[in-house]
Amino acid sequence: MMRTKIVCTLGPASDDERVLRQIIHAGMNVARINFSHGTQADHARRIGLVRRLAQEEDAQVALMGDLQGPKFRIGVLPPGGVLLEDGRQLTLSAGRPYANDGALPVIPMPHPDFISAMRAGQRLLVDDGALILRAAADPVGDSVLCDVVSGGILTSRKGVSAPGAHFTMSAITAKDRADVQFAVEQRLDALALSFVRKHEDLIELRDLVRSLGADPVIVAKIEKPEALDDLPDILRATDVVMVARGDLGVEALPEQVPFHQKTIIRSCLNAGVPVITATQMLQSMIELPSPTRAEASDIANAVLDGTDAVMLSGETAVGKYPVESVRAMANIAHHAEEHGWMACRSPAFAPQPPVLRSTMPAPDDVTEAITSAAVEIADGVGAKAIVCTTTTGHTARMMARHRPGRPILALTPHYRTFQFTAFIWGVQAVLAPVFTSTDEMLAVAARVAQQEGYAVPGDLIVVTAGLPLGAGMGKTNLIKVHEV
Repeated sequence: MMRTKIVCTLGPASDDERVLRQIIHAGMNVARINFSHGTQADHARRIGLVRRLAQEEDAQVALMGDLQGPKFRIGVLPPGGVLLEDGRQLTLSAGRPYANDGALPVIPMPHPDFISAMRAGQRLLVDDGALILRAAADPVGDSVLCDVVSGGILTSRKGVSAPGAHFTMSAITAKDRADVQFAVEQRLDALALSFVRKHEDLIELRDLVRSLGADPVIVAKIEKPEALDDLPDILRATDVVMVARGDLGVEALPEQVPFHQKTIIRSCLNAGVPVITATQMLQSMIELPSPTRAEASDIANAVLDGTDAVMLSGETAVGKYPVESVRAMANIAHHAEEHGWMACRSPAFAPQPPVLRSTMPAPDDVTEAITSAAVEIADGVGAKAIVCTTTTGHTARMMARHRPGRPILALTPHYRTFQFTAFIWGVQAVLAPVFTSTDEMLAVAARVAQQEGYAVPGDLIVVTAGLPLGAGMGKTNLIKVHEV
């Protein structure tokens, strides 16, 4: 069993039923629905197809909706775009359409909050940094004068970022709210919040979904450097973290991104929060049938760093080789696991900046002691699997943070927890009833270990649970070495 989980973005390239079925076979654990592209009708069709095929293939595939967030984009420009020349000036305006009949061209930027946050000297990165502007002065009304630092052809709807600017608006836009309502209606398993700046953004999203009667897994996308300043509280407020290297690589200097990635992964590992590494992992396979050596190293190093999951974006959404991309990612990740170079086998020894080490959320002492001991005992007695009973998934993720050499089987009565484990390294979940006795729990654990092919009669398994049964999160207090 491959331990690292794979997230695949759905799109036109994976719409064909035969292709999507092959993607599931190749190792997709989470299907990502990107609300930045497509219509709700498109999304509903893809959600229905994933559910049907997963059921037919008896596969666990969680569905994650990815909210667009406050993405700032240039307004409508003439067909063919507008040439911005180095050293010239232009006006970015929230209230006026494109015009080029005066002293300076007017470029529409239909985001008043963005304009009001500008200050003289602020760098603006357009189209992921392909064009660079600089605010020449503070805004006047709904407009700001800008110098063209690095020009080129600017076309409609290109994204604009302002590294270091401070925005006061909510992280959840009106479009996001409509998409959250849709996600709740579609019973998606997870929701990812884009451009998280602080932990209050996640609290706002969780309050919103709960007001709608839902409780999906919340994924915090770290793509703004200021989120790193609030990382300890973000980890307390979220269920899963995504290292969204695309926009993070625009907002931060490229040479900083690898170290941000390592900081986030190590912090998540220490806190027991599942983490996804995302963006451009197999970018060349959008056009080519095999990965570059650099891409193979990128995926392998993310696995060795301790990531729970790796993600494909355009590769499976619009690429020419969606199935081959998933197979390549699975092969690289599995090869990294087989080498046994798990750099973070013990979270206690995972390097971390001192300022974060002292402020990161720590696992509760009892669950930490039990899961740590269970891993050591399983190694010592040669157990074939570690079986944990879990209500919320807390015990499963605390067990996974130790990166045990044995498979982890999670028994849970809750479908939300079952799907949550699709994000957690090395965990295979099985839906089980609420146990009425310890004997029943041990019997089911032994039976499931056999059914899943991990043990045969006479083998040993290590079972963890909380007594009294059903006590809830943080109540794991039992270890039992059990003969199947």
